[in-house]
Amino acid sequence: MADILSLAAIDDPVLRAAYRHCRSKVRQRDPVEYSIMQLMPPVLRPACWAMWAAFSAADDIADAAEGPLGDRAARLDAWTAALGSELLVGHSADPVRHALIDTVRRWRLDAAQLQLSFAALKDDARGRHLETWREWSARVGDSNFSWASLSMTLLSRAGVPVPIWLRRKDTYQRYLDGLYLTDTLTDLSQDLARGDISLPAEVLDLFPQAADHLRERRWSPAVSDLVTHLTQQAHRWLNQLDLTGALHPGPAEMLRTATRLFHARLDAVHEAGPVVLSRPVLPTWRMRWQILAPAQARAALAWRLAPLSPPPRRSGPVRPVPHQARSPLSVQPPPAHPSGARPPSIPADHMPRHVAVIMDGNGRWATSRNLPRHQGHQVGADSAVRDVIHGAAEIGLNYLTLYAFSTENWKRDTQEITYLFENVRDQLCSDIVNQERHGIRLRWAGRNEGLPEDLVEELLRAESTTRHRTGLTVTLCLNYGGRAELTQAAAQLARAATVGDVHPDHLSEDDLASHLLLPDTPDVDLIWRTGGEHRISNFLLWQSAYAELHFTEKYWPDVDRRDLWLAISDYAQRERRYGTAPPPTSSPDRPATQDSAQ
Repeated sequence: MADILSLAAIDDPVLRAAYRHCRSKVRQRDPVEYSIMQLMPPVLRPACWAMWAAFSAADDIADAAEGPLGDRAARLDAWTAALGSELLVGHSADPVRHALIDTVRRWRLDAAQLQLSFAALKDDARGRHLETWREWSARVGDSNFSWASLSMTLLSRAGVPVPIWLRRKDTYQRYLDGLYLTDTLTDLSQDLARGDISLPAEVLDLFPQAADHLRERRWSPAVSDLVTHLTQQAHRWLNQLDLTGALHPGPAEMLRTATRLFHARLDAVHEAGPVVLSRPVLPTWRMRWQILAPAQARAALAWRLAPLSPPPRRSGPVRPVPHQARSPLSVQPPPAHPSGARPPSIPADHMPRHVAVIMDGNGRWATSRNLPRHQGHQVGADSAVRDVIHGAAEIGLNYLTLYAFSTENWKRDTQEITYLFENVRDQLCSDIVNQERHGIRLRWAGRNEGLPEDLVEELLRAESTTRHRTGLTVTLCLNYGGRAELTQAAAQLARAATVGDVHPDHLSEDDLASHLLLPDTPDVDLIWRTGGEHRISNFLLWQSAYAELHFTEKYWPDVDRRDLWLAISDYAQRERRYGTAPPPTSSPDRPATQDSAQ
């Protein structure tokens, strides 16, 4: 192991100890998964240990037998909150989190992907009841997809080509379901010890009394039939042979070996009979070795033929992976406006890259029509937002940021706030997620404090689902305040200075900008506010330092893409000097001098 840590350029003694701790935990807790990780290139194995140890630590908190469900959820929240804070300063006293933070920084992983996995584990901590396989798949898939996606990112960062199609969750959702169902059957005794049955009612209803007998830890014909049915189903779900197509030989061998090992786990469950109710069941050491020995030889040969190198460890705050542009031919244009209007032709050098919108006037629009204020938000989200997004994509805008709810908006009526959040969750997020053919990507900027948990989880899921899209990036500012963002960035810099990561005398604007919520998003070129007000209301204060301002009288629900195009056309006519003086011009009375002409 010492050689592997050196190969991965992990030289710091504290970090080496943290990675060794992760390796030990994974090897003891999940020997089958550990065996699969050993098929990864040696330079990537420490990262796999750290990620799996972190997922396991969070899963153990969610699945803890002691304490009520609410306490488990609170402990998991505290654990993930600590990780979020520690990611910003770059270290942790907890060895698992310390190794994970180094892995995220070293390999430039998306920290939001970790949050998605932990959000899925909260469902376990809360003991959510699932009715159908569809619900079950949606919940468990988020956690498994996070691990699979991060593993593919690691391979990609190390220079191993990973097909674009394999990065899509729906490509191998059923295979992930097979992995998780195998885990559920293997660990059935541990779930029952907590009083949990991690299966949907849809399948339990097929075997009357099986659920009651499971809770009683009684091996009955109904339980036997249920376990047999589930093992057969998991076998079928694992048989997704087309997943290895076009893969590099190394990842292909890993996937095939993982499939063989999980099939062996299912066979062990089937053969164990009533033993599955009393202890976890794994294939014998001999069976695992018969699968792993030839796989290790094949994987080692594959990695020798394509040696990899670790990237240098990155200092400073964690930053998301930059959005990579792709040919516009890969994205379909959105539907045209019902009027047939087409976007104006704007020269590329006069086109804004980033437009930010303060969507004002929803409540006043509703009040003027004797409607409840919340109906203005509903119409604004369902009609205006959708059409403006389509208009932004149609004209070729790269970034569109929408101010949906500020930190000051908590002063509004509780009912209005509730309806606004429901509109965001049920309309806006789902609408953008469904814009896959148009390449529209969703990001969220804001604080999660005070927001409903289901709304936060939906935002994180929408971010993850759309994260690989290459068209328009729509950022939703929800529970956002510009001053709060700057205060948070300053606090992070202060913590970094306290531990010696930065020197106060050497700070630059880039240092502060790197601690903003979405540091890889370009500065705002144009702020457009509807509703007749003429202020920016604590919106993107840092990012809008040189933004052009455009104010219109229309209330937001009356707006459509043509208003966006007018704002962009107005922007295109302006001269942006960024603090420089305009070049002097000659007049009829005085010819231009040599200096004035330059």
